[in-house]
Parts: sequence; C-alpha cells; structure tokens
Amino acid sequence: MRTSLRGTKNIVRRVGAAALAAALLTGLTVPTASAASARPDLQRTMQEFVDAGFGGMQVRVRDERGEWTGSAGSRELGGTAKPPTNGHFRVGSTTKNFTATLVLQLVAEGRIGLDTPVAGFLPQFGLDSRITVRMLLQHTSGLFNHTGQYNPDGTVTPGIPWAGKEWVDLRFHTYRPEELVRLAVSKSPVFEPGARWDYSNTNYVVARLLVEKLTGRPFAEELDRRILRPLKLRDTLSPGAWPGMPQPYAHAYYQYDDGGQRKTIDVTHQNPSWISSAGDMISTTKDLQTYFSALQSGKLLPAWLMTEMRKTHPGSASLYGFYGLGQFSQDLGPGCGIVLNHNGSNNGYGALMYSTPDGSKTLTGSITAGDPENDPVPSYPAALDKLVKKVFCGK
Repeated sequence: MRTSLRGTKNIVRRVGAAALAAALLTGLTVPTASAASARPDLQRTMQEFVDAGFGGMQVRVRDERGEWTGSAGSRELGGTAKPPTNGHFRVGSTTKNFTATLVLQLVAEGRIGLDTPVAGFLPQFGLDSRITVRMLLQHTSGLFNHTGQYNPDGTVTPGIPWAGKEWVDLRFHTYRPEELVRLAVSKSPVFEPGARWDYSNTNYVVARLLVEKLTGRPFAEELDRRILRPLKLRDTLSPGAWPGMPQPYAHAYYQYDDGGQRKTIDVTHQNPSWISSAGDMISTTKDLQTYFSALQSGKLLPAWLMTEMRKTHPGSASLYGFYGLGQFSQDLGPGCGIVLNHNGSNNGYGALMYSTPDGSKTLTGSITAGDPENDPVPSYPAALDKLVKKVFCGK
C-alpha cells in the first residue's frame, strides 16, 4: 500500500491484475440526485477505466449540480449486470484517514500530544524513543514497512506475504496487530525518526495500538463510538479478521502465477488482518462521501488540528499530491485549486476519496479487477487525472 508513483503502480496491479445526510453534515443545501442525474461526461470518463482493463467501477459525485451516482463494467467477471452504486468494497489505505482522525481526536482531548513520543505508551515493542504521534501519522518514523520495504535501489525487503500464490494460500490467515509491529521492529529502521518521509503501513498499526492503549477499548469499538455512529455510517466497518463482505457488492478478483500457470480467483472474501488499521476497512461511496465531507468541513476535528493535518511533508510527492497527517493535498492547478484525498486498495478492490477543503464538493468511488489479459496500469494515472479534473475543475 505504498503510494509513491512507483507504489501507485503496485496498488493498481493489485486491483487491475489481481445527499440529505451529507447536506446536514456540511450545512449545505444540495439538490436531489435526480436533479443531477444526467452526467454523460462522468459516465464516459468512468467507462474509460473499464475500457482500460478494470472490471467494474462505481462513482459518486457531489457538486454544485447536485449528487450523481453511476457505475460501469460488470458486477462479476462474465456477467452483464453493472456494479451496484450502493455496493460495499474494501477501501484499503483509505482506512488510514479514519485512523488518523481517530488519533487526532485523542490529541484534541489532551490524551496525548501530537509531538509526544509513543514508546512510553507501548513499551512492549522497544520503539525508538524519538518516534512521535506526528511521525506515525505522516510516515516519518523510519519504521520498517511490515508488508515489505521498498529500497532506494529498487529492491524490496520482504515482510509478510500480501501478493502472489503465497498470499492466496494465506488469504484467510489471521494476524494480530502486535505480531505485525514485532515483525517491523525486528528489522533495522529505514532511517532515523524524522529524517525523511517513507510510506509504511506499520505506522498505522502502531497508531491502532496507541488508540487502544489510550482509550482502553478495542479499535473497532472506538471507531464506531467516535466516528461511525455519530455520522450514521451504517455501511462502514473495521472488520478485524472477519473475511466476509456485506451485501450488495461487486466481486473482487486476483490474478497470480501458480507454477507457471496464470490463475484468476474470486477474493471478495479474504481476511484483511494482514493490513490491520492501515487498510482493512469496508465502506460504500455514500459513507465515504459523508465521512470525508464531515472531516474537511470541520465536524470531526478542531480547526487547529485540521491545520496540522493539512501540513504536508516536502519529500512525500506522489500521484496524489503531498502527504500530511493521514491524507494527501493535491494542487490541481489554475481554476481547480486544492483537493484533499486518500485513495487505497486491498487485493481485488480500489477506492477513491476526494474533497475540497470546505467539504462541499466530493468524489468517491470503487474499482474492481477485470480482464486478466488487459493490464490497466499504464492507463490508470491519466484516467484518474481526467476523472478528478472533470469533477473539481469542470474540465
């Protein structure tokens, strides 16, 4: 779940190979969905993802024209039914934004400081005493990435299996968060805390354990209590080791090599505990829209922490912009402005989550795998850029 441009290609390969509630939350008057139903430009742009090789896609947009939903492609390989526009999907690293918000709520309450070292709260792991809350959320801790560390020379130091036949064989295996952190700290740090930026899923597993330590409650329970229930996000959950998927949904597929033979399997049901609170959540486009709009419009965090969340690291440039605390900030250029986002993937699924800084305009979506003979990776960055600019630039 690395999100540099190189990592984006890895994310896409895992996917491609392998307005009433919102209006109340933002204080805006939003036209009904029917008032914005005719959006052939968005439908065509979405279809380009399918034409590039993805199996299916669903998109939800809210802007000055109202709220629009649409889907393209198929719900399952070989089928003709389109993906449901209210379908559930695994959001992958989009989970990190929820985790960061939860941690920052505890900062707002004075439970811990943003620049407080975390080692004393989790002494069992022997963390470097210089690693702070901010470093975890901004990926500047230097902790080894438990899903595999990308090295400057292009090589990868393996972590737990998350790809290939090894992952397929272990896709229902349960990992405990503590196990993932212990694996990471058994490896040499990538750099000294604060020295530079490098995307590491381990940071957000440590953040999960920090939430549990500070609140005395399981992470999923605290997430439900603080974010999901207040926003009425009834279709969003942190599943832990549960491999299921609530109905309705579009199927997820994964392609891999097995003894020289290329195989495709349905991985809709899988145990996401290998990624934990760095990427295990399930949601819908509607819930992601409600949540991200509420966050950006100041409903979940005080203004001073929203400011901190949006401070980006200069060394974090990627396809999605620059990284702050649990989200990217992307400048789309003249006439478009800044959008905040955190996309993600989990084997078979991809997720999109974008918003303007005031929460008034949003784009959320899901992508699923498609034709194993048609690799969508080369087309993905251009297709994504076109879709985002259609929504936020009117181009």
